[in-house]
Amino acid sequence: MNNTTPYDAPHPYDPTAEARWVPEPDKRPGRTAFQRDRARVLHSAALRRLAGTTQVVAPLLRDFPRTRLTHSLECAQVGRELGAALGCDPDLVETACLAHDIGHPPFGHTGEEALDTAAATCGGFEGNAQSLRILTRLEPKRFAPQDGAAVRLAPWPGRSVGLNLTRAALDAATKYPWARGEHPTDPASTKYGVYGDDLPVFRWLRTGAPAGRKCFEATVMDWSDDVAYSTHDVEDGLQAGHIDPAVLRSADERSELFKIAERYAPDAAPAELDEALDRLLAQDWWPRSYDGTARARAGLKDLTSQLIGRFCLAAEQATRARYGPGRLTRHAAELVVPRGVRLECAVLKAVAVRYVMQRDEQAQLRSRQRIVIAELADVLARSAPHGLDEVFAALHQEAEDDRAALRVVIDQIATLTDASALALHARLVEHRTP
Repeated sequence: MNNTTPYDAPHPYDPTAEARWVPEPDKRPGRTAFQRDRARVLHSAALRRLAGTTQVVAPLLRDFPRTRLTHSLECAQVGRELGAALGCDPDLVETACLAHDIGHPPFGHTGEEALDTAAATCGGFEGNAQSLRILTRLEPKRFAPQDGAAVRLAPWPGRSVGLNLTRAALDAATKYPWARGEHPTDPASTKYGVYGDDLPVFRWLRTGAPAGRKCFEATVMDWSDDVAYSTHDVEDGLQAGHIDPAVLRSADERSELFKIAERYAPDAAPAELDEALDRLLAQDWWPRSYDGTARARAGLKDLTSQLIGRFCLAAEQATRARYGPGRLTRHAAELVVPRGVRLECAVLKAVAVRYVMQRDEQAQLRSRQRIVIAELADVLARSAPHGLDEVFAALHQEAEDDRAALRVVIDQIATLTDASALALHARLVEHRTP
């Protein structure tokens, strides 16, 4: 990427973007509001928890796996540079990238699906909506005033307001800026960014934003997420021996691969996907084989670097071609990603799904993980506050009805790592007295 935007250019963010849900003084003058946001996310327990949360391969199954934490760090590096090249505040984009997966539960998307089923009577579960809930409620850093005029600024007098990030940071971390069933073009979509009882802070952070449209920094974060996990998942699959580069030239394999790619590019014809894969395989840096040697490993690193550069440079150039020079921020623009590059990314995602995630042992593992989450939700819902930690036990006792009480149980499970979910299941389910 050609970063032609100096960091010391005139500050393009107004006080509305830098406002916090609960106003607070800066303890250390000289830092920007977004530097404070980045520090708060980086030092949070919620971010550290992602070190023990599944990305593709469960953290305990092999040495040095990519986890949700390493993915978030890699996404942050990609997003920081791409955002800075386009004029965003780099700390703001990095904050959004660090926080974008902070609400994902144990066992990755498998855990997310199981919790959505368990939470059916209290509004469901979605990792992105949970991220907002953690940032604005569950990760204790600041509390709303107990009384006085300042109470008007928060809906929960005396309650935690989470990390109390700026409006711009929360907006940038919101990948799906709508509630369940309110997708702007697909009401049946299962992707959404806020639960019903978090709507007050959601409406606050979306002040001045076009309905249903992500802010510019969120589009940078979203593309950085796609770029990071599509390239790194393929790298991991090649290194683990699950992906044979030669297989990608088989017509039969491509047919199956493109069926998967359709979920990421539903409007793409097989011929377009075929051309996208051919473009990648034709590159000098695309591996023809992988034998685990040091030279082969260096080749995989180069593959990742080349793909990230290819995808980000294409987005930067296309966005500049539409909007011209200058700093692009907040609601003044949307990231432009050329269709061909989006299809290349979709094909890479399909490669990882087919050859890594759909292996038989992974399917068996996911089945077991769904059972663990379902049984944990059942036993905790029936026995709470027993089994909940101190914070959630107190919230459970304050719950005004069964719906709110179940949401506390879901919040508790969502804060677990893979290992702690298995340990709690063993203690409450496997070892309980009949």
